[in-house]
Amino acid sequence: MNMDNFADERDQQILLADKYTFAVLRRIIKDDCRVRLTDHERLILVHTGFPFPVWVWLPDDASEEEKERAWQLVKKECPPENGFRYNVKYDFAEYMMRRASEEGRKIVIETNMFAYDCPSPVPPHKPTDGSLYIGTMDELDLLVDLMVSFHDELDIDKQTRDQYRDGARYILEHRQMYFWKNDKGEITACCKYAPDGDLATINLVYTFPEHRRKHYAEHVVYAASKQAVDDGLLPMLYTDADYVASNSCYEKVGYVLRGKLCTVKMVNDVKE
Repeated sequence: MNMDNFADERDQQILLADKYTFAVLRRIIKDDCRVRLTDHERLILVHTGFPFPVWVWLPDDASEEEKERAWQLVKKECPPENGFRYNVKYDFAEYMMRRASEEGRKIVIETNMFAYDCPSPVPPHKPTDGSLYIGTMDELDLLVDLMVSFHDELDIDKQTRDQYRDGARYILEHRQMYFWKNDKGEITACCKYAPDGDLATINLVYTFPEHRRKHYAEHVVYAASKQAVDDGLLPMLYTDADYVASNSCYEKVGYVLRGKLCTVKMVNDVKE
């Protein structure tokens, strides 16, 4: 199996075939990674580090032999029994589940994901009070608390408070945190706006519990998306496909479903 541990323009080009579903992989493959393996044509495996999932890319027309090759690489580099999770296309997810079952193990889908883009942001139909505010270092502690609450609520990708603080500091230093302040001056909702190439990823969308159902999330996401378009970028985001309310919020402000993928993991409750 001839795999390189570096990425180059060839990898960026093949990932353009899945521009939206693998937008994160296009970004992180250029960074420092715990594992980065690619043949620059048909298989890419990248893991930045825990607690984040492993990304495994195969083309849509991958053969059974190519899927088996990917499965063996997964088992060697990021073994399922060691607690790794994997972001993959559904076709390969089904292959992983079948092969695990044949080996007396069980892999299940943890999260179904949608990838959206928003070429033409639509102003929210329902008005709300307040306005957009770009976060500064004055909000560092607030953002750390917010990141803890966000990941605890979703129960994914949890880190230490110091790790959150490092991430929050970077976000604020690069003016990537968009807050929505109501007319009382209270920060009610937020999202992160992260330019990357020709895309701008919108994530960390969160409304404080006491301010929910007042349309603040729609307004802050619209504002960030409009800023992206004004900057000549295409806003995109990932969502939990099973979270209907969240997806409805994004669709209301112009987001269009472009792709699907899932996160899979091994469980220990294999039944005899």
